Amino acid sequence: MRKLTYFIACSIDGFIGGPDGDASFMYPFVDEEFFAFLKAEYPETVSSFGRQQRGIDDLPNKRFDTVVQGRGSYDLALKEGVTSPYGHMREIVASRTLTESPDPNVEIVSTDLVGRVRELKAEDSDFDIYLCGGAAVAGELVDEVDELVIKTYPVVLGTGMPMFASGFEVSEFVAGSVRTFGNGVVVRTYDRKR
Repeated sequence: MRKLTYFIACSIDGFIGGPDGDASFMYPFVDEEFFAFLKAEYPETVSSFGRQQRGIDDLPNKRFDTVVQGRGSYDLALKEGVTSPYGHMREIVASRTLTESPDPNVEIVSTDLVGRVRELKAEDSDFDIYLCGGAAVAGELVDEVDELVIKTYPVVLGTGMPMFASGFEVSEFVAGSVRTFGNGVVVRTYDRKR
């Protein structure tokens, strides 16, 4: 069975964006060393635009062939006129308000997101599923998340968008690897405790 991996960037205090969802404070931390890590380990998590900009659009996917994201995350691309921000993967967008997909590569899921993700997980594939965000979608899918890859940036926001927007329910994970970069970024992995 395929894994759903929540691959997310956050502040030290666990926010994935400011109160309005803006995460641009994290961009300066994608320096040469950290980008080399992303390129080597998770190239498909770089948007199609970012891949073209950095000259890596021909890199094959290493871990994921499908991305799941919420409407808020997807809107960041739409505002720039990009209808398929991860065109190198199958794209699933969870939205109750977007009724029609603006791109043939993007599937809109308006009801039973958990059921759709379970279908994706049951597919026969050598690749896993990348949960891109945002907080509401992660909260809805918290019980389906098999792995966390948390890129913690060395900033404190004090308030903002949490990693999971959900009710209080404890979900246990087991610590995996930890990698620290010269710019202060720490990448930690966790697997769901079974």
